[in-house]
Amino acid sequence: MSAIDAVVCDFGGVLTTPLFETFAALNAEDDIDPGAMGAALRRIAERDGAHPLHELECGRMTEHDFLAAIAAQLHEDLGRDVEMHTFAERYFAHLRPNAEMVAFLRELRERGYRLAMLTNNVREWEPRWRAMLPVDELFEVVVDSAFVGLRKPDPAIYRLTCERLGVEPERCLFVDDVAVNCDAAAELGMTAVLFRSSEQAIAQVREALGDPQLSDPSRSQR
Repeated sequence: MSAIDAVVCDFGGVLTTPLFETFAALNAEDDIDPGAMGAALRRIAERDGAHPLHELECGRMTEHDFLAAIAAQLHEDLGRDVEMHTFAERYFAHLRPNAEMVAFLRELRERGYRLAMLTNNVREWEPRWRAMLPVDELFEVVVDSAFVGLRKPDPAIYRLTCERLGVEPERCLFVDDVAVNCDAAAELGMTAVLFRSSEQAIAQVREALGDPQLSDPSRSQR
């Protein structure tokens, strides 16, 4: 019998195609070095005393101001304009749902597990990512960093998610593609699975749940 009642899942990179593929495609479109965006963000953070991505994902900065700041910094760094105001449209054009993980989560819900999504995201992007997945069908709780003013790996956002589920951290399993986010969940007492591939993550979740009636990962590919 599983000691876990709830599964908490990340969005980008777990329920979607890998984010590094999306960013690589955008870098190619803009003809910029893979490290250029990160360098621009670091320079803004050093100058302003706050990381712009963190401010954006906590809802303290608008998407417009975030993109304008990056565009200005990239212009300074590269000596040319980089189109940023269509970033969201282009970003989501390259992002696809991870059908295997979605099918597996649907099976978990059918087996009686409680499901929540915990995502570091952008307030203005909510209609876009919700349109990609059967969010309300799968998840009884959605915690979006931009609407709660907290972001992973802050322990407070994990506690908030558990509170909204009404489940203790020790009875939750957390899946994310970022190691530091998994580490924070584990420190709080959650069982953490670092997503590297659908096959690997599904196998580890099945093992952690110890539920013999859960399907083989190959079933989620049908």
